[in-house]
Amino acid sequence: MKMRLAGLLAFALLSVSVLSYGINGSVFATSDPNPALSVASDTEIYTNGANVKVTGKIKGYDPNFGKGLTFIITSPDNNIVGIGQITPNSDGSFSKSFVAGGPLWKLNGDYAIQFHYGADESNITINYVGGEQVISKPTPEPPVTCPSGETLVNGKCMTKEPEPPVTCPSGETLVNGKCMTKEPEPPTCGAGTELVNGICQVVKTEKPGGGCLIATAAYGTELAPQVQFLREIRDNTVMSTSSGAAFMSGFNQLYYSFSPTIADMERENPMFQEVVRAFITPMISTLSIMTLADDGSEVEVLGLGISVIALNLGMYIAAPALIGFKVHKHFKSRK
Repeated sequence: MKMRLAGLLAFALLSVSVLSYGINGSVFATSDPNPALSVASDTEIYTNGANVKVTGKIKGYDPNFGKGLTFIITSPDNNIVGIGQITPNSDGSFSKSFVAGGPLWKLNGDYAIQFHYGADESNITINYVGGEQVISKPTPEPPVTCPSGETLVNGKCMTKEPEPPVTCPSGETLVNGKCMTKEPEPPTCGAGTELVNGICQVVKTEKPGGGCLIATAAYGTELAPQVQFLREIRDNTVMSTSSGAAFMSGFNQLYYSFSPTIADMERENPMFQEVVRAFITPMISTLSIMTLADDGSEVEVLGLGISVIALNLGMYIAAPALIGFKVHKHFKSRK
């Protein structure tokens, strides 16, 4: 009798266990027991083209956590047939609708939907039975309307922060909402000069004979009387004869090989400019001899030109050499 009673009790316990397993299996087919990330579907069985709606809630949801809620749908043969991301509401609740079926849903059976949010994970299973496609439109999500004083940012209502007025530090100015360094006002250039790269430079005029760069830089402008005088001697006297033109052709090749460099040095160094001006002033004075020649007279231009060259050689070379020799001899005799 006792053996029979024990057998009946064991049979009853086994029956309760089997029934409990069956009930739990049907529940877990559509809902995951993870309390941190609870997920469920609206039903278990879906035909081709049916609308699948999944809902759930994230416990302790923090919008500033910086993690997204993603889901992956896999077929019975473990192929991925869908993937996406869901933006939860402010309280952590969420819902997602999609259509079952399509070119990737080839097999009938259980399709697993896996949800990930940070370190939390939940899974649900839906049964896809296929069949002829039934066109169904997913329920459109209502548009988010923010209350007064808030704005929609990435699907969430955020309080509008008033933008502080932009105050630029000293030496800067506001340009298109940005503080920019104030550009210094360009200098005002005088007559005969122009602003090039922030520096006043002599205006280069296109004339047949070219310009005297060293004299122009020394006197500051092409309009200086000394520069005008040099141009008149060159164009009206020297260039009026064939010998003078031949001389100027060779002289220009030599002169323009170094004159731009010296002119730049004059403009950059006022002290050097004064030295050059003092150096060339006597030479310009000697050129007044050339005004005695008649225009076009080869003999007079050639003769007076040789005289001017000889005078400048004596003044700039012979005289300093003689003075240097006398000084050297004087100091030598005192020893």
